[in-house]
Parts: sequence; structure tokens; C-alpha cells
Amino acid sequence: MNTTRQGAAVNARGIGVEGPRGWAFRGVDIAAEPGTLLAVQGPSGSGRTCLLLALTGRMRITEGEAEVAGFALPKRMGSVRARTAIAHVPGVADLEPALTVGEHLKEQALLGHRLQGSLGASLPWGKRHKEATRARIDAALAAVRLDPATLAKGLRTAVRDLERIEALRLSVALGVMHGPQLLAVDDVDLKLTEAERTEAWQLLRDLTREGTTVVAAGSAAPADALTVRTRQTDTEATAPTPLQDDTTEEEAAHAFAETGRA
Repeated sequence: MNTTRQGAAVNARGIGVEGPRGWAFRGVDIAAEPGTLLAVQGPSGSGRTCLLLALTGRMRITEGEAEVAGFALPKRMGSVRARTAIAHVPGVADLEPALTVGEHLKEQALLGHRLQGSLGASLPWGKRHKEATRARIDAALAAVRLDPATLAKGLRTAVRDLERIEALRLSVALGVMHGPQLLAVDDVDLKLTEAERTEAWQLLRDLTREGTTVVAAGSAAPADALTVRTRQTDTEATAPTPLQDDTTEEEAAHAFAETGRA
């Protein structure tokens, strides 16, 4: 999806996020090259989701130092957010059960649509716009290997009628739609069969082979992933509200994490 990967590596030294009642996570070190598959491991409540949000500039780190996509955190949270994406994060990047696959894809394509000369300046604006949207959708579907022909009603299939692995693929497709340098995916193998878990991790592995750095939280990391561990702290932690200071209202709406979920 994105052929430019300069500065996409993650470098974090002793980072942590402290909430109103304690630490969501702390003491995490990461050193990853561009195109790495990072698997976040840790028990429930150990801050896995908060770590994903912190690394994508959607939650402010309160301890340690980090650079993502070549920008320092927390100073350049906005720049990091613009170059990263999240997928399958409950309470933050949810699919709407009543909407169709096609509606989700079209909405995401339109949100990030940017008209460029390469789209064909000689064509009428409406046609260029439509072709650009279609191209974004096709590329995203191809990247996650989600074939509408395999769905019950094609692109008109409602999210509530998707299998779990299909919903995961759709979530990831929305995440990679605009070519992020880093993609964070939560609960990647939640409630999947063993075969589906293998399929899910392979999906993310394929994205890294195209140069995207992927950080994913799941129950069982594949052997070839770089494992990052979080741990429960002595103090009960409540997740802080994602995004502060330079956050826009729209970004805040997309990045609101459920209180206490980590």
C-alpha cells in the first residue's frame, strides 16, 4: 500500500502511561526496523491496548522516550498520528454492525481522499474522484486478501453477518487504506479457531513484507515476530483518556478508549 518507509521504525526506551489510578503500563523498550511484525504480549489489564494507542500517537506517554515514523513522542503526537493507523481496537476503531462492507470501505476512502494530478487532470472532477475512491478500495481489499465474491452478499454484506476472520480483514483493510507507515492491531486472534489464528497472523506478516511496520496484540505470538511484553503493575490502573493538547474533536472521537480497558 505504501512504498515509502523512511523513519517507520519504532524506538522506545522505558516508556509508560500513567492513568488517574495508576500505571497502565511502564518500562517498555522496543527497537524495531521498518517492516517488522511486533507482537504485544501480556495478561489482561497489563496495558496492551494502551501501548498500541501510545505508539500511534493516540495516547500520551508519561514516562520514557520514543520515536515512531521518525518523530518524537509525546512532542510530535500529531505527526505520528498522521503516519500511523489503528485497526480492530474495541472502543476506538469499531466496525458498525448495521453498515455494509462496501459502506465502510467507501466512507474510509472518502475520509482520506486527496486529489492528485496522477489521477488524471484531463478527466472531469467527478470521474477522477470516483476512480480514486475505487482504486483505494481495490488496493485495500487486495492487501488483506478480502474477496467480496466470497461474502454472502458481496460488498452489500452487513458487518453483523461477517465471520470473525472476515471482520478482522475488513478492519485491517480500513487501517491500511491510506498507506500508514505503522499499523496497530488489537485482539488480533480473539475468539478465532487455531486455523483462523494462523490466518490472521499471516495477514499481518504479509503487510510487513510490503514494508508496513505492524504492532499487534494477541494471545499467541508467532515465532518470527518481535515480542514486546507488558505486565500488570502493583497499582490498579485506569486507562487515561487518549489524545490531549493538539487533538482535534474528530480525532478524539475516533480514539476514545473504554475506561479501564488495556
